[in-house]
Amino acid sequence: MTCELKPLSCDPARRLPEINSSSSVHAPKADALPSNAEKNADITTKDNDFTRNWKNIASSFLKVGVTYGQMWGVMQAELQEKQQWVSKERFVEGLSLVNMLPGAPGPQLAIILGYARGGMWGGLLAGLCLVLPAFFILLVLTMAYATLGVTPIGRGALYGVGPVVLGILGVAAYRLGNSTVCTIRQTIIAIVAIAALIWSSLGIAAILLLAGGAGLLLFHSKKIGAAVLVLLTALLSILRFTSWFTSATVTAMPQGSPLSPSLTDIGVFFFKVGALTFGGGLSMIAFIHEQVVNQFHWLTPQEFIDGLAIGQLTPGPILMVAAYVGYKVAGLVGAAFAAAAIFLPAFMMMLAMMPMFDRVRTLVWAKAALQGIGPALIGVIGVSLVQMAPHALPDPFAIAIFIATVIALLRWRIDAVKLIFAGLVLGVLWSLLFAFPGVKQSLLTRS
Repeated sequence: MTCELKPLSCDPARRLPEINSSSSVHAPKADALPSNAEKNADITTKDNDFTRNWKNIASSFLKVGVTYGQMWGVMQAELQEKQQWVSKERFVEGLSLVNMLPGAPGPQLAIILGYARGGMWGGLLAGLCLVLPAFFILLVLTMAYATLGVTPIGRGALYGVGPVVLGILGVAAYRLGNSTVCTIRQTIIAIVAIAALIWSSLGIAAILLLAGGAGLLLFHSKKIGAAVLVLLTALLSILRFTSWFTSATVTAMPQGSPLSPSLTDIGVFFFKVGALTFGGGLSMIAFIHEQVVNQFHWLTPQEFIDGLAIGQLTPGPILMVAAYVGYKVAGLVGAAFAAAAIFLPAFMMMLAMMPMFDRVRTLVWAKAALQGIGPALIGVIGVSLVQMAPHALPDPFAIAIFIATVIALLRWRIDAVKLIFAGLVLGVLWSLLFAFPGVKQSLLTRS
């Protein structure tokens, strides 16, 4: 008989006994029954028959694939909290893993959840259903952009969606934090991660790796944890020096002249971006900008900025901007090559890793490391939310949308996708209202 281990659970009844403890391990009491949510989480994690669940996987991720903003928040609200595909602890484990790996975190997390629901084929189907809607929508917008440009209505839609996305992320972080940051030690790890992200130059991947070493130190073995922390510190120092040296060398080189890239050039470049760039979508966007605009001169700075604006109007992963670059350089075929190349490493990496990760995550040392990584991830998410708040909440109306979103999710558990589309409609109506002569001046005068 097998049972699912939950390494990040706050329930004292589920914790492992302390190492070298003299106390014996007793069987759980008969009245210590799991809650309904825990039962559902265990059942859905084991219920991974692809032939029975493929329609649910496809419809769920097609639905997530047409939503705006940070998709992990929508996945947590819809697939973890509402449909109970996995437990909160396992969701945090998956979210921690994708933030430590190179490549696109959105499709990687989708593959993890799809794998839990439908095995290897479920993971593949989940990743494809997440990516494809955004690709076709961005393609249509890119072709329309050639004649229409970025319209005021589109900017109004972004204005309304921003507060809703921030509310979804805030509620998701709150729910995950309740089950992840449980002890004083884990709270300290979260605070240190926040300080490191704000006041140091460490990236998210480095902070999570060091938090894993701290987890080994605090929850498994002091000797092993100390050795891992020393090794990680030395490795990160070497990587930092190598990165600085490479950057200085590239900066000293003369800039190239505009070239007409082949499909092979496009595919190889975006495959490298997807396979070798850490830090999530935003760091990958910065790298693409540096190479495409400053080094290769495939696009002008204004063309790239316009592509980012279209990418913000497009649901799905932010890295779908690669399709925009490919389209501008080589048309429809170039868009397909670029999009496939930047997401291919994520699919290859996660599908190869999932069977091993499912076994490793139940080991004692792996659970200890995840007990350190989980709180650090919640701290990192908190910093990101605070940094996004001024941009997502520029005025009292946006703040009102944000508050309404939080209340709707916590009190009535309204569908996150419906809330996003409601925010989109409110943003468009607000922009149309401001388009009438004298309305904007009147509102500003009253405020």
